[in-house]
Amino acid sequence: MKRIAVALVAVGMAMSVVPAASAAEGNRLTDIRTERHAGFDRVVFELDGPRPEVTAERSAEPYHCGSGKPISAKGDEFLDVTMLPANAHGYTGPRSFETPGLLNVRSVTNTCDFEAHLGFSIGYAGKGRTYEVSFLDNPTRVVVDVENS
Repeated sequence: MKRIAVALVAVGMAMSVVPAASAAEGNRLTDIRTERHAGFDRVVFELDGPRPEVTAERSAEPYHCGSGKPISAKGDEFLDVTMLPANAHGYTGPRSFETPGLLNVRSVTNTCDFEAHLGFSIGYAGKGRTYEVSFLDNPTRVVVDVENS
């Protein structure tokens, strides 16, 4: 009887983990675009699944999520954007690049792609710039606007 109870607990635990893993598998990065607009620069992360949870916060320097080591990237200040659950495991486009066509955004740098945490650091000129994170649907896009003035 004790063995059956242990087996049932193990099966229950395994089943509770599967939905989170499946959600991350269906929420992959498919494209990154940058655009210059009147008054702001835009960075768009396109995903093939539902809207992820997104956090954004300023930092003085981007860091790799696994090692904690600093990452070299252009910018006087950085906006660290984390999407959860999401991943870039099959993404074949550039993960880190400079943005010479934009007014203030200088770089986009991948900082994390581990256990359904996907992170990018957006480097920009100056400090304390206003930013806005929003969503667009069909397909899912995480939109980050950084003001130019």
